[in-house]
Amino acid sequence: MKTLVIVPCGKKKVWDVHPTAGVVKAENAYIGTLFNLHKQYARLHSNWVILSANYGYIAPAFRIPHSYDVSFTRKSSNLVTVGLLTNQIGHMNLWDYDHIIGLGGKEYREIIAQSFVLYDLMVTKKLDFPFAGLSGIGSMQQAIKKAINKLVKEASNV
Repeated sequence: MKTLVIVPCGKKKVWDVHPTAGVVKAENAYIGTLFNLHKQYARLHSNWVILSANYGYIAPAFRIPHSYDVSFTRKSSNLVTVGLLTNQIGHMNLWDYDHIIGLGGKEYREIIAQSFVLYDLMVTKKLDFPFAGLSGIGSMQQAIKKAINKLVKEASNV
């Protein structure tokens, strides 16, 4: 089964610690604990993208030139639009997976679902939010760690 994991970007970025870091790959730009857990989980599925409120759906190798402070949790005029995200889904063939896993909090799950609406007939049964309904960062981190351990164990038994 071909699976895609959509990982939300994070607030804490490499430039917060290293202001002169320069251009950085997206997978290395976000350095918060939750992002790193999401990234670890996503890598176990091999196909993944990052959902950035500034850039939209981006590949882990996408190069980010500098820090930014835009989030779907804080409404701003600089947010990417659902229309742009929908276009990116088509251009990047993100709809063409057997299973699409969306990670992140309520706002990110909503924007993922909205951006896939155009592809509804193809995607409805594929779109999954396994950590929805968890309240608080701590419970989300615990659930993701548990899922990572399960996936690692399953992979070692193959």
